[in-house]
Amino acid sequence: MRTEWINQDALARPAQGGLSRRSFIKAGALAGGGLVLGFFVPGANKFARAADAKPTYAPNAFLRIAPDNTVTVAVNRLEFGQGVQTSLPMLIAEELDADWSQMRGELAPAADVFKDPAFGMQMTGGSGSIAHSFMQYREIGAKARAMLIAAAAEQWKVKPEQCKTSKGMVMGPAGQKASYGSLADSAMKQPMPATVVLKDAKNFRFIGKPTKRLDALAKSNGKQQFGIDFSLPDMLVAVVLHPPVFGSKIVRLDASRAKAIKGVVEVLEVPLDRGARGVAVIANGYWAAKQGRDAIVAEWDSGALEKVSSVQQMADFKAMAMTPGLSAKKADVSRLADAPKKISAVYEFPYLAHAPMEPLNCVIELKADSCTVWAGSQFQTFDHGAIAATAGLKPDSVTLNTMTAGGGFGRRAVPTSDYIVEAVNVAKAYRAAGKSGPLKVIWSREDDIKGGYYRPSHVHRAELGLDAKGNIIAWDHAIVGQSIVTGTPLESFMVKGGIDSTLTEGMGEPYDVPLNLSVHHPKVNVPVLWWRSVGSTHTAFVMETLIDEAAHVANIDPVVYRKKLMGDKHQRHLAALDLAVAKSGYGKKALPKGRAWGVALHESFNSVVAYVVQASVEKGVPRLHKVTAGVHCNLAVNPLTIEAQVQGAVLMALGTTLPGAAITLKDGVVEQQNFSDYTVARMTDMPEVDVHIVASGEAPTGMGEPGLPPLAPAFANAIFKLTGKRLRKLPFDLANA
Repeated sequence: MRTEWINQDALARPAQGGLSRRSFIKAGALAGGGLVLGFFVPGANKFARAADAKPTYAPNAFLRIAPDNTVTVAVNRLEFGQGVQTSLPMLIAEELDADWSQMRGELAPAADVFKDPAFGMQMTGGSGSIAHSFMQYREIGAKARAMLIAAAAEQWKVKPEQCKTSKGMVMGPAGQKASYGSLADSAMKQPMPATVVLKDAKNFRFIGKPTKRLDALAKSNGKQQFGIDFSLPDMLVAVVLHPPVFGSKIVRLDASRAKAIKGVVEVLEVPLDRGARGVAVIANGYWAAKQGRDAIVAEWDSGALEKVSSVQQMADFKAMAMTPGLSAKKADVSRLADAPKKISAVYEFPYLAHAPMEPLNCVIELKADSCTVWAGSQFQTFDHGAIAATAGLKPDSVTLNTMTAGGGFGRRAVPTSDYIVEAVNVAKAYRAAGKSGPLKVIWSREDDIKGGYYRPSHVHRAELGLDAKGNIIAWDHAIVGQSIVTGTPLESFMVKGGIDSTLTEGMGEPYDVPLNLSVHHPKVNVPVLWWRSVGSTHTAFVMETLIDEAAHVANIDPVVYRKKLMGDKHQRHLAALDLAVAKSGYGKKALPKGRAWGVALHESFNSVVAYVVQASVEKGVPRLHKVTAGVHCNLAVNPLTIEAQVQGAVLMALGTTLPGAAITLKDGVVEQQNFSDYTVARMTDMPEVDVHIVASGEAPTGMGEPGLPPLAPAFANAIFKLTGKRLRKLPFDLANA
């Protein structure tokens, strides 16, 4: 990977759509001066692996070494539990030869300089934080180290190659010592080296070592400030009344009782997402604002809108799955008719809410000539542009500060920037009413559950033909589901031939099967979005339960059958599966009475996770007892983070199997509103999780999402062994299977 550097004249130019590099350097100087470095890395405006990036350049990261020896790394992502505020500083610390106790992580504001090198925009998603920044952050550490050495060598009048570094110190040939902090200012004046040699993996001190999170203490003692905690002097709080049917407009509004509530300052009609209209209640606190909203009497016009009902939708989707669709993969299905053995299946998947622990929120200070926003943005580039466009300001007049978020799972990465745009519209209406000052717009849990942008509902229809030996000789498959990216700026490179690539990801591979795949994309009046692991949330369940069923029909052990279908072309899959099998004791250890094994594996975001689970059915209720994971994500930068990601993914995936884990609609209105009627997995549901990582020296791949897809099918496969019933729905419905 090539690395280039910019000169100070280039730094003076403002970053399009964000803070200028000079502004960031000035901020660094105010914070204590020191060495500030920025660098260019290859990037491409597409979803891709970093290794595939085209040579398009954009500066995207910074390092500040202060006189007190603290090293602050600007993290160009959103931290919402996945650990980037530790793992990215680890990469710099490694090549910098830093003292870990002096390392700090700081979330970067929205700016072009912080764009992801592969995605071509500043964002957190696609499990790409470490995968895309592995070389990027290591190189900035190595460049900084070289400049510190050059500064020390100049001061001591020795050659740079005579100096060494260790734990934040430069040592000279005659016993000289200087801390990084003392050298930082002079190091900044050194020319940036054109190339550096990165460490050999055998010399790593941080990478690959279990490392506790830098933000763990603050999150444990309550001092961590999340977006919803942030406040400004004289700030008011706003809540918004959204329409019951997506896209509805207000016909009649009576806000008299709302305005009479103590603390309510303004009640204003505002434009909302998807052409809807809503009502913002602004008050001196959340409770007053909520009470005011509850007192509003409003009538809505939804006459021209589709009013989705889930029961009818599922019936329509099933009928659609039986008709020809757009061709995603072609294979000969002529042998289906006379295949000796057949499998026919229809799968159903509901809408799912993201339901992060911290609901959506945004603090905004809109002035006549500027706008500053504080939010847990997962899509800084889109959100920054949306703020400017909605506010009618130039991008350079907009500042978007990235706040730590309490979860997201995709909900904070919206191409329409719906909740951010909503906050800007509230602030605009407030200013139009003759008022000014900062506002905090807060979504309640009910707003979050009912507010749209769900994982789409899907239907899969599968017809498999097997020969007498159990080989799959024909497979005809159809998927019905809304497109996530059609109509968004991502459509041009994620929709090909009318097919949204997120819908079909995970279908077929890694198995050598003759898959004939078609797709239907119905247009539905329900806003949809990616949800942790995107298409693999449903494709993995279908693939891994069908492969398991084929193994049963063939009377072959499901692990052996999978390995047979993979052959020797998928060594990472085999390694992950073999590791999970070996560590679990599958096939060797006797299970307690009433328990059964379940197996599944899946690749998503270039990482492979295999699960071997132990499950039981107690009084008709499936229960997951133990999960053994085999993970192949290439080089593990921080094994503790990987373990945590797998544990979290297991629990989240388990939640999709539990009764009530579905968003349903009736007459266009979402029926669920809180955790009382929308199920998420809880601590009491958590099984024992044993995580094992395949050793590798290859560049790391993603881990935020890959742990989720194979859990539900592994669980379902175990239930089949206990009951003889094949589960075709999520959440599980054993009584009607």
